[in-house]
Parts: sequence; structure tokens; C-alpha cells
Amino acid sequence: MKYLPIFYDLSVYPCLVVGAGEIAARKVRQLRKAEASVIVVAPEICKELKELAENKEINYISEKFSEELLGDKMLVIAATNDEEVNKKVSELAKAQNIPVNVVDNPDLCSFIMPSIVDRDPVQIAISTSGASPVLARLLRARLESLIPASYGRLAQLMARFRGHVKQRYPKMQERRRFWEHILQGPVAEMIYAGQDDAALKALEKTLEKEGSVIDKTGEVYLVGAGPGDPDLLTFRALRLMQQAEVVLYDRLVAPEIVDLCRKDAERIYVGKKRDQHALPQEEISQLLVDLAKQGKRVLRLKGGDPFIFGRGGEEIELLSAENIPFQVIPGITAASGCASYAGIPLTHRDYAHTCVFVAGHLKDGSMDLNWDTLIQPRQTIAVYMGVMGLQELCRELIARGMSEQMPAALVQQGTTHKQKVYIGNLGNLPDFPKQHDIKPPTMIIIGEVVKCHEKLSWFDPQSD
Repeated sequence: MKYLPIFYDLSVYPCLVVGAGEIAARKVRQLRKAEASVIVVAPEICKELKELAENKEINYISEKFSEELLGDKMLVIAATNDEEVNKKVSELAKAQNIPVNVVDNPDLCSFIMPSIVDRDPVQIAISTSGASPVLARLLRARLESLIPASYGRLAQLMARFRGHVKQRYPKMQERRRFWEHILQGPVAEMIYAGQDDAALKALEKTLEKEGSVIDKTGEVYLVGAGPGDPDLLTFRALRLMQQAEVVLYDRLVAPEIVDLCRKDAERIYVGKKRDQHALPQEEISQLLVDLAKQGKRVLRLKGGDPFIFGRGGEEIELLSAENIPFQVIPGITAASGCASYAGIPLTHRDYAHTCVFVAGHLKDGSMDLNWDTLIQPRQTIAVYMGVMGLQELCRELIARGMSEQMPAALVQQGTTHKQKVYIGNLGNLPDFPKQHDIKPPTMIIIGEVVKCHEKLSWFDPQSD
């Protein structure tokens, strides 16, 4: 290990930045974020640094670098376009044992400016020892996607209770077990979900409990898996998928998404086809309750969004009645995902100013829609689960005044490498399922916006 990662308190003495161009401005931003007092020296100054100097947020010295400027400095950064100046700054700073960084020249540096994942007070510094700043930035981007922004608030909560926990659990091993329980349980999840007050009360309640600190409390995560493409999962969805102990998933969840769940998690298939349920809805809801009461973290993975024709509301009603902690993580609903990947903007202002989402069949399997509300000018109709009733759907719309020539589309297995888009109109759309062997899951889109497909289609599943 060539460099020792350390974290400096930069509020004690000022820092010197030699140079005042765009690169220097980036370094100044980093220093100021660490609450450093910054002095910039250069004959000329860029617009961003000039504004900071005018607002007295930095000190600017309009002259060339000289050795006298190094006095009482915490660290020095050389960011000029003059190699001789940069070299001189490095040599003089090292001679006075002042940490120095020369931008893009590791050989002249005594310290490296890392890429930083900032979840204040939690900070992660990433360095490649100057070998590849681009790689460091890519690693940072990967970590940014995995670490919730709320980690900082969680750390602040822990700091607030540090003394209380030490008093309650004098032995280090007990304290470690307690904090592991907090960090991997409902209290942390409440923070991630923005329920800070609930997390505070739960932590206080946990401290008041008698007995073991590792008694487990179950929780249910109702997660929207989106329309099929794993890249469309939210960061929170992926994190919960990695920590759930039991996964209940249905037919509309792509296998590639199920594979992203924790490898040792128990998997329970509760898939549904039209009139064919691996488990009835009532049994699924009860199973969530039973598993949570066993102290397990349960993931209910649903295609699309749980609250848009996903029956998520029915499942959390029972959870709420049984006082089971739960979270709902939205997913990209099929209408949005399929339309986007088909190049059909649902609300293109030239064609539509409203969009309605419709379930193609109801609980009893029939299609009993409020037809008159669907026959509106400049409106897009997005129909879920409508392939089996496609003929009735088109017939009823035409019978109530919608033109047979109204553009319509079928998007089969949208957002995946198997996606197929079929463009037609209300008159010929009912013939498509037999002609093209179309099966669910298929989204139906009706409206003038379908005309955009030819021009705006961008997704090529063959190259995905």
C-alpha cells in the first residue's frame, strides 16, 4: 500500500491552492466542502473563484507563487498549467513537510485527492494511487448506487445514542451485537424510508427491552420489480432484495430480476395467470404475515408497481391490521416502461393531454369499464391485462364513437430483449393475437400518440 488513507480536519490552519483555473476551482470545491479555509494564489482567476472571492468565501492573492506563502499552511495543492511552477511548489512544500498534491502528476505528490462518497458523517475515500482517476470515479459511481443517501442520518442517530448504549451494555461484545441488530433491522430501514421519528422511538424502545438484544422483529418489503429490464430497478429495491431472507415472487417478475435476490434466500413462487393462481391472493397475504411473525425479512416482489393493478394495497391492509412493519418500494409501471421502450410518449403534447390506466379485466374476469370516460379527445388509454379481452375492448370503443382508424399498439414483454411491438388501429388490432401468437404480458396503448412510434422508436432488443 503506497498511500495511507487518512481523514484530515482542515479547520485548524488554512490550505493553499496555487492556480485559479477550472481545475483549481474543482479542488477548491472539495476543500470548502470539508470546511477548509482556502487561500488561492495566481496572477489571473476564473469566474467561479472570482465570485467566491468577492463573496469572501475564499481569500484570493493576485500574484505569482512564492515560498513565503507556504507558512502555516495545512496542505498545498498545485493546479497550474506551468510544469515548472508545479514542480517548485512540490519541492518547497515537501522541504517543509507540508502535504502537497500536484494535479495529474502523482510523482510530485505526497498525498492523493481521492474520489469521495459523501454520506456525512459517513465518508468513503477511493484512490487508485494516481494510476487511474477515471477508474476511481467509476468505482465511486458504483458505490453511490449501493449506499443509501440516508446513511448519514443513521450514523447521526447512532452517535446520539452512543452513550446510552454504552451504559446499557457495558461489555464491548454486547454493544457490538446491539448495533449489528440495529443496523440490520427495522430501525435502519425506517431511516432509509425517511421515517426518522419512528426510528427514534423504535431505538428507544429497543434500549428499554429486557433480555437479549438480538430478538428479531420481522418486516415485509413490498417491492415493485418494474416491467422486466433489471436495469430499471431502484437502488432501494436492489438493496432490500439483497437482504431479504424469504422472497415471494409472481409470474410477471423476470427471472433475471429474481436472480438478483440474496442467493441463500428462500424463494416461493406465487405466480398468477388468468384464472390460475399458484396461491390465492388471500393465502399470499396471510403467508406474508406468518413469515414476518417468525421474525423473517420477507420480500414481496411484484411486476411493475405494487400500487398500480398490483394488489399491493390488499396485502398491506392485512399487514397493517396485524401490526407488521412494512415498506412499499415503487417500481416503474408497465404502461410507462413499455411505452418508453416502444418510443410512444404517453402524453406527447401534440396528441394527448391526459392518459388513463385501465385494467383489462376485473376480479371476476369480465371487462366492465366506464366506457364513456375512455372516449375523450386527446387522451391516451393504457390497458393492462387486456389481451384476452382485446376483441371486446375494441368493439365497445368503436360502438361508442371512437374511430376504427384510431392508432393502437401492442407491446409484448416490453423493456426486455424479447420485446415486440405491433402497430395497428382499433379496427385490425383484435386480429393481431392470432396472427402473431401474442400472449401476456402485453401492454395495449390506444391513442394518437402511437403515431410517434415510427419516428421515436429507439430500443432494439436484438442488440440488447
